[in-house]
Amino acid sequence: MIPILLGVSLGAFVFLHAIPGDPARMLAGPDATLEDVRAVRSRLGLDRPLLVQYALFIRNAVAGDFGRSYRSGAPVREVLGQHVGPTLELSIAAIGLAVVTGMGVGTLQAVRRNSLPDYASTVFSVAGISTPAFFLGLLLIYVFSVDIHWFPSGGMSGLRSLVLPAVTLAAASAAVIARFTRSSLLEVLGEDFVRTARAKGVPGRRVLMRHSLRNALIPVVTLIGLEFGFLLGGAIVVETVFTWPGLGWLLIQSIGFRDYPVLTAEILLFSLQFLAINLVVDVLYAALDPRVVYA
Repeated sequence: MIPILLGVSLGAFVFLHAIPGDPARMLAGPDATLEDVRAVRSRLGLDRPLLVQYALFIRNAVAGDFGRSYRSGAPVREVLGQHVGPTLELSIAAIGLAVVTGMGVGTLQAVRRNSLPDYASTVFSVAGISTPAFFLGLLLIYVFSVDIHWFPSGGMSGLRSLVLPAVTLAAASAAVIARFTRSSLLEVLGEDFVRTARAKGVPGRRVLMRHSLRNALIPVVTLIGLEFGFLLGGAIVVETVFTWPGLGWLLIQSIGFRDYPVLTAEILLFSLQFLAINLVVDVLYAALDPRVVYA
């Protein structure tokens, strides 16, 4: 994990500083003189060589200091702390909805293979995968906020305001999980031990839940972990559409202001979250399959 984080930090640092735009000019204002801009650049340390800036960033980051935001002047840790909670709340709600819906639909498709429910679910799954998040979000806002006034169109003001962004964020993940659950479960249902259990007269529900679904869960759990990582880092569009004050919304605001400290810290945080989720998924393998043993 440490080499990956170092590589991500280097790539993010170089890429962000290569983006056109000068944060010193933005801070100094449109009427600032060249001397004023140079003074701001010196105060921010932007006049130093890029390699020196990166070395200082790594040294401070190891100690938990990511600097101060160019836009607000507050410590980056405080800025991120204000926006981590909303993103976690949205992502957990979305992944919970995606898992319940996706695994339920996928199991139905596998059990009722080549039937009308299977075909109908496949159509909805493909539609969920193919529909862009921003379009689905705007469509839900128009129907449920503008037309019938069931839910707020944006902001974070209680449980009702969470429904539309969570559904928008969960749609594609639920569709992918459903397709993956179907294919994995169909493969297990064709195994010899399932046919043996049925031949012994084991009830169909027990065969499905205890023998089939548990053995089909390992690849599905891997996918769920990856999807949760993508939701944490990929809620940018949904948070922007619904003005949800999370990390994705903060990222868009920081890009516009060229707030390098906040942007670099956010990218590192997204990477760390993704790596931690993959670690948890690896540990869950042993819980799901007794044959998996970690030395």
